Amino acid sequence: QVQLVESGGGLVQAGGSLRLSCAASRRTATNNGMAWFRQTPGKEREFVAGISWRGDTTSYADSVKGRFTISRDYGKDTMFLQMNTLKPEDTAVYYCAVSRRPYASRTSTDFAYWGQGTQVTVSS
Repeated sequence: QVQLVESGGGLVQAGGSLRLSCAASRRTATNNGMAWFRQTPGKEREFVAGISWRGDTTSYADSVKGRFTISRDYGKDTMFLQMNTLKPEDTAVYYCAVSRRPYASRTSTDFAYWGQGTQVTVSS
């Protein structure tokens, strides 16, 4: 069992930045991709960014490409999401997740463990 704890969410004005962190309770790097998803009320959870277990492959949703950067710190079993040039439409609860596979797909059912989520609110 792996427990994930997100932090770093909050309220920011449009154009601002936030850095989300996801701390794992134990080592998750071995053969496990990781990803960030987000969800707003009444909508399905959507893929935001993913990173392979080696950290050599990343992928992003078109809506965040060029603004968000995903990374991993293997020594601290922590994953990050640097979010720049935030827009009101980025407002959501952000979740980190550990994949069952060595890469991070865009399908939520491929992920075995989830954090509790952290709220990001971007004001216009």
